[in-house]
Amino acid sequence: MTNHPHASVDAAGALTALAAAPAAELEPTLLEVCSSPTWAAAVAGSRPWSDREALLAANAAAMADLTVADLQDAMAGHARIGKPKSGDATSEREQAGIQGVDQTLLDELHEANAAYEAKFGHVFLICATGRTAATMLAALRERFPNDAATEAEIVRGELRKINDIRLNRLLDEPAS
Repeated sequence: MTNHPHASVDAAGALTALAAAPAAELEPTLLEVCSSPTWAAAVAGSRPWSDREALLAANAAAMADLTVADLQDAMAGHARIGKPKSGDATSEREQAGIQGVDQTLLDELHEANAAYEAKFGHVFLICATGRTAATMLAALRERFPNDAATEAEIVRGELRKINDIRLNRLLDEPAS
């Protein structure tokens, strides 16, 4: 991701500020990216990051080391696909593909989610950014036959993608 499409001079400043933040300030910021305390500690512990790629590599390394329990912590911070958290801009932005969708498709998505949750014991997790409701439903149905171990590894990869997007946004958007 060397040529990140939204990279700017301000992103370098944001990265420097993030890397220099006291632990008490950095932890809540990282937990907004990923709700796993283990992930947040691992990423924070990899500071300083020389550039965006180093921060994204820290995300990948931290994700690779998460236990099943840590993955559960990470998934706990995500809304059910098809039901973004009301008032949560991140959740609504990431699930924009369900806006204005036919109720029949939403009902199918909710039904498939319920079956997935009953089988795996957690929400169906997918990097929803840029996906339509129909493609998310198709992915859910495609992944449903997986065994728990296979699904855990897919979830790990999807979480890494989501974290990459959120970390890039953190660097690219001015602080409010």
